[in-house]
Amino acid sequence: MAYSEYMADRIHQVLKEKKVNYYAKKMMGGLCFMVDDKMCCGIHYDKKKETDLLMARIGEEATPEAMQKEGCLPMDFTGRPMRGYVFVTPDGFDLDIDLEYWIQLCLDFNPLAKRSKKRKK
Repeated sequence: MAYSEYMADRIHQVLKEKKVNYYAKKMMGGLCFMVDDKMCCGIHYDKKKETDLLMARIGEEATPEAMQKEGCLPMDFTGRPMRGYVFVTPDGFDLDIDLEYWIQLCLDFNPLAKRSKKRKK
């Protein structure tokens, strides 16, 4: 199953309301929203839990506080959590105000984030 188009539309709406210059890119088995050519947030379908997860790039500094929020989990694809990234279950972003909170955390961190290195073809 692919990610939820409804969830993608919700994220598009929040980013448009905040007047953010972004684009969406399919990657990591989901959809990522890129700001300044850096991953800001995204959607990942978790096959084990059979649900969509919000991927949030919030930085290492914001992670401890974020982990206290409902539905926040370490972002872990391989058994080793990615530092500075978290997953949020639908319980944590069901309300629009909660989704806006997570996206704002991502946007706040984005200027500090490093771009990934371009691969040579």
